[in-house]
Amino acid sequence: MDAERWVAPRLADVLEARRAIAPHLPWTPLLAHAGLAELVGTDVLVKHENHLPTGAFKVRGGVNLVSRLSPDERHRGVVAASTGNHGQSIAFAGRRFGVRVVVCVPENANPVKLHAMRALGAEIVEHGRDYDDAREHCERLAETGGYRYVHSGNEPLLIAGVGTHTLEAFEQEPRLDVLVVPIGGGSGAAGACIVAKAVAPACEVIGVQAEAAPAAYLSWQSRSVQEAGMGTAAEGLATRVGFELPQSILWEHLDEFVLVREDELRAANRLMIEHTRNLVESAGAAPLAAALRLRGRLAGKRVALVCTGGNCTLDQLRAVLDDAPPATAQGG
Repeated sequence: MDAERWVAPRLADVLEARRAIAPHLPWTPLLAHAGLAELVGTDVLVKHENHLPTGAFKVRGGVNLVSRLSPDERHRGVVAASTGNHGQSIAFAGRRFGVRVVVCVPENANPVKLHAMRALGAEIVEHGRDYDDAREHCERLAETGGYRYVHSGNEPLLIAGVGTHTLEAFEQEPRLDVLVVPIGGGSGAAGACIVAKAVAPACEVIGVQAEAAPAAYLSWQSRSVQEAGMGTAAEGLATRVGFELPQSILWEHLDEFVLVREDELRAANRLMIEHTRNLVESAGAAPLAAALRLRGRLAGKRVALVCTGGNCTLDQLRAVLDDAPPATAQGG
């Protein structure tokens, strides 16, 4: 596939997306957390996308896209592949606009996200060992079933929709110096870049991905779509191949890209839960892992971390908490 098939969204498209999603989704808070500021050594704010109805940022793109389907596309229904958050976003929008939704998921998909998708009315098809297996099956199903296929990255309307989180962030705090965004497929980071470079060109946008699933990072470094191994426990970062449209935007606008280890992700996940008093999934904690890695060069800057989601299972939560050093009891 060639990125020239798509026209990358611009700020005007994000503004239009905000109008489309405003009746359906609330703004999310941008909050300062003193404990995180102390850890990173500078002003830190968190954009809490985990407060959205599906517990993740992608619902912004789902509502924007599904609200604009043609009558024929609505009649045919849509199919998507997902580890959970993209599928929830399309399921939420499908229920809101009366569109049939089929979601292909890997066989080991997060049960919390599976339950949420089913509760929203989506039909679930389990296939393959990971996201990309499910995606390839989804593409075949779109052809044989006549569905409108909704790719999780190569969709301008999705990117414009998720870019609204960065638009909100700058309206809540115009003086941001750095925005740190997790990258799996790259739609969220691409949307962040489009907005940040239009409204605050001096603001750095830094992407972060798991070292154990570096396809997007390698694609960004080489300026060509790459495939890589996928061994991360953070399903929101777990892609085996770069996506063309988000990458074309990241190649032009992303300032820096950081890889973090699995132990750094677990530590950051625990610290996010502890200091924000929010339930945070591993992908949503990745920006903190990157900020801690870059602590020295972020000093004196106002940094926003995009907490992309909070959809973790009890087993995932136990694993994060069990990884913590023993606490020392203190009176107070």
